[in-house]
Amino acid sequence: MEEITREKKRSFWGGILAGVLITGTLLTILFIVLLEKENALVEQRLGEVAASAQNSSSSKNSSSNSSKGSVTVKDGSLIDNDFVTKADLIYDNVVKRFYFEDDIDISAMHENMYKAIIDSLGDKYAEYYTAEELDEMFMSSEGIYYGIGSYVMLDEETGYPILTKIFKDSPASRAGLQDNDIIYAVDGENLFGYKLDEAVALIKGPENTNVTLTIYREGTPDTFDVVVTRAKVESPTVESEMKESGIGYLQITEFDEVTTDQFIKAYNSLYDQGMKAMILDLRSNGGGNLDTVLNIGEQMLPKGIITYTEDKEGKRDEYKCKGKNVIKIPLVVLTNGYTASASELLTGALHDYGLATVIGTNTYGKGIVQTIYPLSDGSGIKITTSRYYTPNGVCIHGEGIAPDIELEYDSELYSTEKIDNQLEYAIDFLKEKLK
Repeated sequence: MEEITREKKRSFWGGILAGVLITGTLLTILFIVLLEKENALVEQRLGEVAASAQNSSSSKNSSSNSSKGSVTVKDGSLIDNDFVTKADLIYDNVVKRFYFEDDIDISAMHENMYKAIIDSLGDKYAEYYTAEELDEMFMSSEGIYYGIGSYVMLDEETGYPILTKIFKDSPASRAGLQDNDIIYAVDGENLFGYKLDEAVALIKGPENTNVTLTIYREGTPDTFDVVVTRAKVESPTVESEMKESGIGYLQITEFDEVTTDQFIKAYNSLYDQGMKAMILDLRSNGGGNLDTVLNIGEQMLPKGIITYTEDKEGKRDEYKCKGKNVIKIPLVVLTNGYTASASELLTGALHDYGLATVIGTNTYGKGIVQTIYPLSDGSGIKITTSRYYTPNGVCIHGEGIAPDIELEYDSELYSTEKIDNQLEYAIDFLKEKLK
């Protein structure tokens, strides 16, 4: 989870959406917080480090009796004299001896050092963002993107990005891409081992530019290339329709700022059409904005906790529902292995309160929270800061939510006959409930 403070936004990213809209990156419950006090300390610290670097350059041959770690502000400080001296020595050698001197980019050196600090954590959800990347992160939470028009998540089995949902009338759809296509390479660059954010950054790009995706599709013997022309895409996060026997179907593909209004409009429309039971489809929903999830929870959940978080000190933050609009009709939630983060939070709350039957396959299991800390130069870091829990006190991290009725998706049946076996089962299940 992360807390965004731009306009006091809170967002759940888990994510893994792909800004391919590509849509950024879900699979993270995301809080973004701008802490001015902490930023002031960082600014002070950077000034001390810069001063130390200058001193170390001018006094390399001075007395060796200077105390080790003299720049330390607190125990465990990263920057001490040894660090500054070694970094300065490396830089001196690069400047004096690097053959391609004109290719030296000091700014890139700095950015890569910052990234290396975060990468050293070994946390796949931790990131360092340049100012430009952080701006894109804020924009992606609004549901508007420049990319190909698809959600993307990281396929745990192959280690490659996978397209989990192609938008209708999107660049991806027009190029012939399909759900569950695996992206092996972007413009010839193999993506194995890439973090999702890194892969998405390659796929995204300016409007009217082309990107070549190397695709593996189940049932095809070899990979093949697809050229997609990027465009501006507004995420259609909610789709709905009335099925037979008064059963309403509502799918949420991610939780963006635009999703709350889209959900309420679709939800009320289904009731206006005589909805007697409902299917909430959260398959391949990688997460999104926390406020959006809470707002949707207000439309369905009883009075009480929707979720709560605990940090490493045991500090607990609770997010509650007023309970004025409790859903009173039979409800099925459809899930799969790409139902992650914020969508797991909503699934868990509906299930813990006994309001929904979960049908499908085990969810992703993303139960930790990331916080984005923007810095005053426009850049920022995202690090894991706490765990989140369902109302019954369950942390699903690494476990996911097991369905009440396990049913694998039959992709071959859908490919040949356009029949969604999980959806059909849910419809039949609710028909029985309505008898």
